[in-house]
Amino acid sequence: MYMNYTGARSTLLATLLCTVGVQAAPQARIQLLVKPKASMPEAALHALLHASGGQEDSTIPALDVRVITVPAVAAAKLLEALQRNADIEYAEADQVAHAFATSNDPYAANQWYLSKIEASQAWDITTGSTALTVAVIDSGVLASHPDLQGKVLAGYDFVNNDADATDDNGHGTAVAGVCAASSNNLLGVTGVAWSNPILPVKVLGADGSGNHSGIANGITWAADRGARVINLSLGGTTTSTTLQNAINYAWSKGAVIIAAAGNNGNNVPSYPAACQNVIAVSATDLSDGRPTWSNYGSYVDISAPGADIVTLSGADGYASWNGTSFSCPVASGVVALMRSVNPQLSNQSIVNLLLANNDDIGTAGYDEYFGQGRVNARRAVAAARGPLVVDSTAPVVAIGSPASGATVAGTVAVSLSGTDNVAVTRVELYVDGVLLGQSDSSSATFSWNTANTTDGPHVLEARAYDSANNAGTTSISVSVRNSVVADTIAPTATITSPGEGTTLAKSAKITVVSSDNVKVTRVELYIDGTLFSSSTSATPTFTWNTSRVAKGNHTLQAYAFDAAGNIGGSYTVTVRK
Repeated sequence: MYMNYTGARSTLLATLLCTVGVQAAPQARIQLLVKPKASMPEAALHALLHASGGQEDSTIPALDVRVITVPAVAAAKLLEALQRNADIEYAEADQVAHAFATSNDPYAANQWYLSKIEASQAWDITTGSTALTVAVIDSGVLASHPDLQGKVLAGYDFVNNDADATDDNGHGTAVAGVCAASSNNLLGVTGVAWSNPILPVKVLGADGSGNHSGIANGITWAADRGARVINLSLGGTTTSTTLQNAINYAWSKGAVIIAAAGNNGNNVPSYPAACQNVIAVSATDLSDGRPTWSNYGSYVDISAPGADIVTLSGADGYASWNGTSFSCPVASGVVALMRSVNPQLSNQSIVNLLLANNDDIGTAGYDEYFGQGRVNARRAVAAARGPLVVDSTAPVVAIGSPASGATVAGTVAVSLSGTDNVAVTRVELYVDGVLLGQSDSSSATFSWNTANTTDGPHVLEARAYDSANNAGTTSISVSVRNSVVADTIAPTATITSPGEGTTLAKSAKITVVSSDNVKVTRVELYIDGTLFSSSTSATPTFTWNTSRVAKGNHTLQAYAFDAAGNIGGSYTVTVRK
């Protein structure tokens, strides 16, 4: 049984385009407009933006409004954090800037189908992923075509049984261009999933035909090499157990298989499109009608543009093609975007979301001409990404020492610790509303020298932040009495065991020896900068269960405190697990 490709070339648009280089596809970003209050330090604003990958690109000086860009996937979270922040007068989306990730390629204006499927809106979410491979099982791919350079992986030729998957027909290269031609390179056309690499698998010869064994080999070979989207722009009226088993194999590996419905203009099933575990794609035209040559029938799952599709032709040219062969890679490109934005989704989930998020054309609901409808990249990709989960839970922060109401003097160790439903990214200590110190960890100890502080009550405020810039606060009041404090000598602390460079077993005994001119009131042990435990003994021994500790180097440090608030730290001891 021979399988013929389902597409034909028509008007030649160009034969040669030159370029000075290929630019990397930009990450989709969203613009926000932000006006901070005069009370907000510049450093605080930039830190808030940086936490979400945002940056200040320019300003509107007369309004003191900042033009911020942020990755599209983080925009909603950052906007909400800005709107909640008391130091921000207002923040809003820049409604004019919604044309991100569009193409500057010369023939993009001729690619009517990109706007029809709302590709640019999908690109605002993702342009694909270099980590997700699309297999084009066809007549091979011409990797040297300027619009595919650097995108084509090493493939295989099951016609000649060698590792040279070069296209000697032209069909496979044209199909690859529809699915994933480079974009924003000032050259040619734009692929639907223009950040994804192509795996070329040659199963059709120069005459455009090939047998089931080669096609089945190509499908399984691609699946074994990690292709999670498989494009089959080929077909015939006879199926086989081998072909179905090859598809089942790829499906079991997690691949989504997309096939052309055929170009005979009738309802005779075409295979592999009519096989189980395959998305069968029929064609639509500019008016969302069915071209007379597009197959139809109960096996059709979905439709996609397939008439006058501008794509690659020859060694370096471009042409307009027709056929479900080109509807197929449009759908495959949409699937590649879906899998790129959420690689955790199963292939069945991807199929379900694709069929449920399209444009219903023709008869309402399912029909045999358009299946569930014509693909809509924006809807499908947004559905695959899922709703943006906004973290609105603020961290909880506590001041461990000194105690509320305590009388302090000299150098005071102020210990903070924060917890959060996701993670604490920063803690800060304020004394009477003035920032004393900050740390990019969930807990920290700050030294507060009260020598220049007036005697009397003072407020210590702790703040903890998470990555969504939710802030949790707590405060205590302490009394400073420098005039009655005679003890200004800090305790000493030494870790006597284990020694520097010790390799630990599953449990370690950490011994600290401390002393003071008056009395040591507390010893704290920090492991890797985080408070591990404390003791009121001057010579405590701490037990550390290291059975679940990560392998590598770890640091130990002890601090000793006296009643006057003096603090002394040990040298850091580095041990290995």
